[in-house]
Amino acid sequence: MAEHDHHHDHDHDHEHEHGHHDHHGHSHGLGGHSHAPASFGRAFVIGIGLNTTYVVIEAFWGLAVHSTALLADASHNLGDVLGLAGAWLASWLSQRVPNTSYTYGLRRSSILAALANAIILLIVTGGIAWEAIQRLIHPVPTGGRVIMLVAIAGVFVNGVTAWLFMSGRKGDLNIRAAFLHMAADASLALGVAIAGAIIMTTGWVRLDPTVSLGISIVIVIGTWSLLRDSVALALDGVPRGIDQRAVEAYLRALPGVSDIHDLHIWGLSTTETALTVHLACDAAEIDATLERLPGEVRKRFGIGHATVQMETPETAERCELRSADVV
Repeated sequence: MAEHDHHHDHDHDHEHEHGHHDHHGHSHGLGGHSHAPASFGRAFVIGIGLNTTYVVIEAFWGLAVHSTALLADASHNLGDVLGLAGAWLASWLSQRVPNTSYTYGLRRSSILAALANAIILLIVTGGIAWEAIQRLIHPVPTGGRVIMLVAIAGVFVNGVTAWLFMSGRKGDLNIRAAFLHMAADASLALGVAIAGAIIMTTGWVRLDPTVSLGISIVIVIGTWSLLRDSVALALDGVPRGIDQRAVEAYLRALPGVSDIHDLHIWGLSTTETALTVHLACDAAEIDATLERLPGEVRKRFGIGHATVQMETPETAERCELRSADVV
């Protein structure tokens, strides 16, 4: 005979708890759903529209004045448009409900989009750096005035787009990826504008690739943490900001808990974290622990989907997943 308690709070978190009189329990806490990706749909539309328009204009003038700097920057911005489109698609997919084929839904698509964004940005930046080195070796005459004016427009377009994503950059890895892309583009455009102004007044064409190399280094440094975090999430690593040892210490300190094993913490998406664990607990404390644990781990650690298997100390000794070597 099982008892089912369902709690629904105002932020749309859900907890599902199951207790069994034979002293085995199974608890699922589903909460902490961030609605940031959905709320940024308008930002993605505006960002994609602005940057697509700018890519066309920048590429046109790059061809018109034979500016490889503008063409390289246009290629960079095109990559970012594709990245924004991918991030927007991932945000939409993450809202799809679970089904029999994808029991967690498609939330992890946001992780793949963040990883793709990081890779695209690093590859495109590498291309820019390579072109800059070639231009240092073989200088190319450029139209400084046109470069400056077009780049100033790029600062505005990319700055506005980055601002659209600024508020969500800390709560969602995917939004952070979009913000980094646009902020990097604005910085790159500013550097190109300054170089264009100096080239216009001095004729020193080697300044353009020199500035591009410096900005490329800044972009790589800023993108490295995004790549590291997205790879970790793709490999089911513990999300940054969650201390597994602190979670384990909390679980071991619960009343009646004598041991824990098979503890796993991973990201369901760029905004949601899941936990599974087996707790060996005194029979008298099982129901109380099932009642409090999902809400507590959500509040303390930001883990919104907790799945807990309750065991008595005797059954825990016979659990096939007790060994630390078993996943």
